Amino acid sequence: MAEPWLISNAETLTRLAEILAARGIKPPTDQEIDGYSPDEPGHPHFHRQQRITVALSRWTTATPPRYQHAAATDPTVIAWAADVIANPDNASSLLITGTTGTGKTYEAFGALKLIAAHGLKDYRLIATTTADLYGNLRPTGSAGASEQGLKRLCEIPLLLLDDLGSAKTSEWTEEITYRLINHRYNQCLPTIFTSNLPPRAATGPDLTSTLGERIASRLAEMVTVVPMAGADRRRAA
Repeated sequence: MAEPWLISNAETLTRLAEILAARGIKPPTDQEIDGYSPDEPGHPHFHRQQRITVALSRWTTATPPRYQHAAATDPTVIAWAADVIANPDNASSLLITGTTGTGKTYEAFGALKLIAAHGLKDYRLIATTTADLYGNLRPTGSAGASEQGLKRLCEIPLLLLDDLGSAKTSEWTEEITYRLINHRYNQCLPTIFTSNLPPRAATGPDLTSTLGERIASRLAEMVTVVPMAGADRRRAA
């Protein structure tokens, strides 16, 4: 069976392994430990492989077909994935910005795949767009169902919120966004945001003016910003 590390390009995986090794984190070797071989329960390698299988299955389920071959290539995105692997309970978050079609969502799903391939003990994720977030949480019947849906998004170990700032805003959407981001900010839960808007801009719309100062202030402290530039890849394709 091929190592799950082979799910992405070799250069990306080499860079990730180097970052983790610098922090003293290395995958278990295949040598026997206390009489257990690597393919037997009781050996760290066996249990890590089991966690990797589960994590990659969850990643595949959460990832749309369009992004099933996503691979992180940006050095800052790869370094962020290493941070989450090294310290999942107190990792920073990530904000990938750029104009339409520059590969933000591709990088985001690629980062989540790198994390899955390492075999975290608790790999659970939700990936959604802000438009779908508001659509699914908008009260249409039981208010309790909406609260349960928001609670799940607040507490999931890994969250990808795509197209932040693109949906039409209102007092209700601002409250939902604030509650979600504030909870994840307070609990230090790693989150990937993508947005067509920069955090701040001298002219034109930005996340600060779109989301409000309360949300922007928390984002400023919790995220590493990765700006992406270039032509629209979809049109080029």
